[in-house]
Amino acid sequence: MEFLYNVFVALHFIGWAIVLGGYLASLRSPGLYKGVFHGALTALVAGVAMVGIGEASVWKDWASGGPDMAKIGVKLVIALVIAVLAFVAKRQGAKAADGAVAPGVKHAIGGLTLVNILVAVFWN
Repeated sequence: MEFLYNVFVALHFIGWAIVLGGYLASLRSPGLYKGVFHGALTALVAGVAMVGIGEASVWKDWASGGPDMAKIGVKLVIALVIAVLAFVAKRQGAKAADGAVAPGVKHAIGGLTLVNILVAVFWN
């Protein structure tokens, strides 16, 4: 089970890298890469799978008993908001002739992604 848990950790990291990289790469354009939505969904699903697998087997072996569930809850809410905003941005880009996305939506995705990463790193 630990191998499967590590696979989902890798997918989680890759998903957030796609979101942050897609946001940064699209800063100079009016649109947002469609891959941002897929990266957000990948990170969200992988994160939920990590918690499920961790609770079932992996974390019981750890001395600390696993991560703080408040931290997991905060990260889940932020990830859900990012996924919804990425979906909205994808729809906005599809409707606009030049693929433009509202700047507030675009920058909220980037900012919340950074917040989610900082929560993961600094919340002990």
